[in-house]
Amino acid sequence: MTELKYRRVLLKLSGEAFAGTGNSIIDIPIVRGIARQIKALSQMGVQVGIVVGAGNIWRGATVSRHGIDRVTADYAGMLATVINALALQDSLEKEGVTTRTQSAITVQQVAEPFIYRRAIRHMEKGRVVIFAGGTGNPYMTTDTAAALRAIEIEAQVLLMAKNRVDGVYSADPLKHKDAVKFDRLTHIEALSKRLMVMDSTALSLCLENKLPIIVFDMTAPGNLERAVAGEAVGTLISSEGVTP
Repeated sequence: MTELKYRRVLLKLSGEAFAGTGNSIIDIPIVRGIARQIKALSQMGVQVGIVVGAGNIWRGATVSRHGIDRVTADYAGMLATVINALALQDSLEKEGVTTRTQSAITVQQVAEPFIYRRAIRHMEKGRVVIFAGGTGNPYMTTDTAAALRAIEIEAQVLLMAKNRVDGVYSADPLKHKDAVKFDRLTHIEALSKRLMVMDSTALSLCLENKLPIIVFDMTAPGNLERAVAGEAVGTLISSEGVTP
C-alpha cells in the first residue's frame, strides 16, 4: 500500500473542470473521470472532502456587471454549485463510492445542511463529502469556501485542482511562454507576488491557519495519488515554502 503523507484532504474543483474542453455545461464523461480519480484516493484510505465551484454555469461577479444585483447573483451561483455537486455525487456513487452532499444553503430535498461534525463523521466512515453552496454568504468565492471547509474539517492539505496548468507560475503559462513555474512558495510570497493562486481572503485564511496548499494539474493521470503520498507534484505553498 502506498505510504500516505496526507490522510484527510480537501479537494477544490473549479466549475470549469466539469465542462471539459467542449461546449457542454457539464461533460458527464469528464465528471466520471474525476469520480474515478477520487475513488482511487478513497481506496487508498484517504478521507476526502470536496468543494465545487460553478463557473461552468454561473459567475455571480460577472453577471452582476450586467445589471443583476450582486447579492442575488451570488446566491444564484451558490445554487449552481449544488447542480455540480449532485452531478459529481451521482458519478461517484455509480463508481461505488458512498457520498454525501452538504450545502451551506438550505436545499433539504437534495443535500444535507453543512454541519462540520457530521462531515467529519462521514469521512471517518469512509464516505466522500461534497460541500456545495460556497460559504453560504454573498461576496465570498468558492476558493474561500474551500479554505474555510478545509480548516473546519481539520484537513491536512488543500488540493487546488487546475486544468492543464501544472502549478503556480509567474504569469499565465497558457498566454506567456516565458512564465516561470514555482515549485515551492510560502503563503506570504504567494500573497505579495499576487500570483492569483486563489483570492486573497482564501490565501490569508490558509496563512493564518498554516494550511498547506498544493496546486496541481488534475488532468494528468495519477497526480492526485502522488500528491497525497507526498511526492513533488505541482506547486506546494506552505509556511516553510522556498522559491526555486
